[in-house]
Amino acid sequence: MSRHRNRKSKGVQNSPLIETTIESLTLEGQGVAHVDGKTVFIDGALPGETVEFRYTSHKQKHDIGKVETILTPSPDRVEPKCEHFGVCGACSWQHLSLEAQIKHKQRAMLSNLKHIGKAEPETVFAPLTADGWAYRRKARLGAKWVRKKDKALVGFREKEGGFLAELNRCEILHPSIGEHLLDFQALIASLDARESVPQIETAVGDGDNATALIFRHMEELSEGDTDKLLAFGKQFNYQIYLQPKGPETVHCLYRPLSEVEGTPSELYYEHPQFNTRVNFMPLDFIQVNQSLNRAMVARALELLAPEPTDTVLDLFCGLGNFTLPLARMAAQVIGVEGEQTMVERARAAAHANGIMNTDYHVCNLMGDKLQHEPWLKKNRYDKILLDPPRAGAKEIIAHFGKLNAGRIVYVSCDPATLARDTYELVHEHGYRLMGAGVMDMFPHTSHVESIAVFEK
Repeated sequence: MSRHRNRKSKGVQNSPLIETTIESLTLEGQGVAHVDGKTVFIDGALPGETVEFRYTSHKQKHDIGKVETILTPSPDRVEPKCEHFGVCGACSWQHLSLEAQIKHKQRAMLSNLKHIGKAEPETVFAPLTADGWAYRRKARLGAKWVRKKDKALVGFREKEGGFLAELNRCEILHPSIGEHLLDFQALIASLDARESVPQIETAVGDGDNATALIFRHMEELSEGDTDKLLAFGKQFNYQIYLQPKGPETVHCLYRPLSEVEGTPSELYYEHPQFNTRVNFMPLDFIQVNQSLNRAMVARALELLAPEPTDTVLDLFCGLGNFTLPLARMAAQVIGVEGEQTMVERARAAAHANGIMNTDYHVCNLMGDKLQHEPWLKKNRYDKILLDPPRAGAKEIIAHFGKLNAGRIVYVSCDPATLARDTYELVHEHGYRLMGAGVMDMFPHTSHVESIAVFEK
């Protein structure tokens, strides 16, 4: 249903108020309606609501609008916790309850599996949920000195326009970061190189054991600036790193002492259930939600069900997030990762945990010469676990037929590529999609993390 007011006005700037009912929700958090037969994506609207909105842009296949008045609110609507919601682009769903968020993500995963993967899971797992607030332990924050405002901005970009949002705090970042954005801004404003620091990379370890900041700087820092960064680290107990050029130039300026007297603090995360601990560097990839990651690894191992005699292949293994817990249960685990430095750290992590039944290989798993890899020439793996990036695992899955693994667990961060790869596994390699479910790694965002298990 839609009803126009002041239909004569055609321009977007003077768009009339239009009343309509919202039919569904996009993953980006926009309500979907149809006005005069054309799809409209309406920012700030939820399914089932009757709203008044104004157009903000017209496109060939759809239009975009923004809610002005909510006439009939959804029962799933909640008050956003963050004062910057709607301006900051980091979150898109804070106006929707956490319970409703995960239901929408599950629908998206199942829809992709059905329409792209041409498969439906025999079992839909209960969603995995964890911390909804202050959960994010890694982030790249933009930084900018704004001359006109005579102040520095630090945080995420605006939802519209691409400029940095003017933030006081962030409710999804870990408190050691999210509650100190104004302190970051004051620090940047005090530097001689205030116009040459475009970003701050942040990382927080498990158990709040350490917080690291990497300051990207485009010009050499003065001695005074270095002293200020050093003092900032001491004041707030931060590890301070500098990055003058590419990632390879990152180096430590200051690390506070840990509770063990005389020992510099280290970033690490743990899986207490499997008695594993992994040290990591600030730029290393880790899962950002500590509680969800622990639950995710436990579920993955439960689904994979490794036996003491099994040889397991762990693809896109990173630092060993799944590899090390798997090694506690299987005879041997082969980890494969594309970055040499990550593989070296994975080997070091295995050694530090006293784990001797892992082996690691460096390989571009999205390459076109995978058939020459020695680990791929092995006659059989009993089970396979893979956790690819958003692009999925199309290239390596093409080789799964000859590996003949009895069970595969696929951890995905994109429902579309999971569905595409599911089609390959089910319709080309003869696997059954035994089950699938979603995991809320990134509450209040459009990010959908999923897990699926396949069996022959």
